[in-house]
Amino acid sequence: MAMKKLTLFSIFLAAVVIILGAYTRLTDAGLGCPDWPGCYGNLTVPLSEEKVAQANAAFPERPVEAFKAWNEMIHRYFAGTLGLCVLAIAIIAIRQRDKGTPVKLPLLLLGLIIFQAALGMWTVTLNLLPVVVMGHLLGGFSVLSCLFILYLRLRNTAGDASKTKQAPIASAMHDQDITDLPQAKVFQRNLKLFAFIGLGVLVTQIALGGWTSANYAALACTEMPVCESGWQERIDLAGAFSVPDADNYEFGAHDYGERVTMHIVHRFGAVITFLYLLALGISVLVSRYTTSKQKYVGTFMLVALCTQVALGLSNIIFMLPLAVAVMHNAVAAVLLISLLNLIFTVFLALENDNVFGTEKRNTGSFSGSKPLQGAGAFSIHEAPLHDPLNASTSSHILPKAPGGFHG
Repeated sequence: MAMKKLTLFSIFLAAVVIILGAYTRLTDAGLGCPDWPGCYGNLTVPLSEEKVAQANAAFPERPVEAFKAWNEMIHRYFAGTLGLCVLAIAIIAIRQRDKGTPVKLPLLLLGLIIFQAALGMWTVTLNLLPVVVMGHLLGGFSVLSCLFILYLRLRNTAGDASKTKQAPIASAMHDQDITDLPQAKVFQRNLKLFAFIGLGVLVTQIALGGWTSANYAALACTEMPVCESGWQERIDLAGAFSVPDADNYEFGAHDYGERVTMHIVHRFGAVITFLYLLALGISVLVSRYTTSKQKYVGTFMLVALCTQVALGLSNIIFMLPLAVAVMHNAVAAVLLISLLNLIFTVFLALENDNVFGTEKRNTGSFSGSKPLQGAGAFSIHEAPLHDPLNASTSSHILPKAPGGFHG
């Protein structure tokens, strides 16, 4: 399916754009080209002596630095290519809407891309205003997330149903020695709730990281576990999360105490995020009510989580090495899409009404056994609901699912 392949390619492009954006920011190249969308009035970086002289005359406050200018322009080239791909996806979706192709999500993506372009322009014209820089970062993560959700939907359409169809729930339960289908349904519903909470926690932590980076506070604290001695007296939450007046925000406009506060809040956020997602991932792995796909995704999420923590610690211990700092951004994106993948598997498990009707008629062979308690840190007891744990991925399921995952 052409749209699915194009979406997969766009996911790759979005990941590259996020990595290049981090590299541009970390090499202080955000203003490598002082205008937009070109560079010193050109479609490429001025290199000849004549063009460099003209550029320096036009922007005397920002003389040409070829290395920084190329970093910025390469980022723009990839972002522009991504925008064209998303436009093509939206056009294909509209043309194939009668075939059941998702339309709302591609149109949302197109709107996000347009807004991202505006944020990219404002990043330059407003001289790296921290709110805009952080918004640009979050916009990139949002585009990647929506593309990934769209790909999951397309992968589970009718054309791929025969490839991805899972075993009937009753058979799966029997193989795992699970006799309580209602309790499995309860666990899945609770897993959805706590996974969405985890998504909120993770997005908040990404935003805190973006704010810390946009204000050049990544090295405000270089000691463990919190900061240098006397950090308690420097805490200034109001100042840290305000935007001071300045003509140029390159290299930051906040004072040291405010940057220390940003850094410490980001560290505490990292601890909360790590503990919560660790508990969530372990709950998925140890529970008898999760599918093999969910255990696989949970394992991947935990590996990404531990890698992210290791990279964060390395940033502090080794004084923000460029490669490590860039990877810290990239793995944050991987962690985000792994959590989205987990949520998507839960939606599939909870929305298979057709299989549910079949399995409910066959639950007699499983009755009479002692109910099992839900394993995992997030198991909550609710009134029994007869429904399946594992869902077929045929296309008739998807239009029924609520929320942005099936828009």
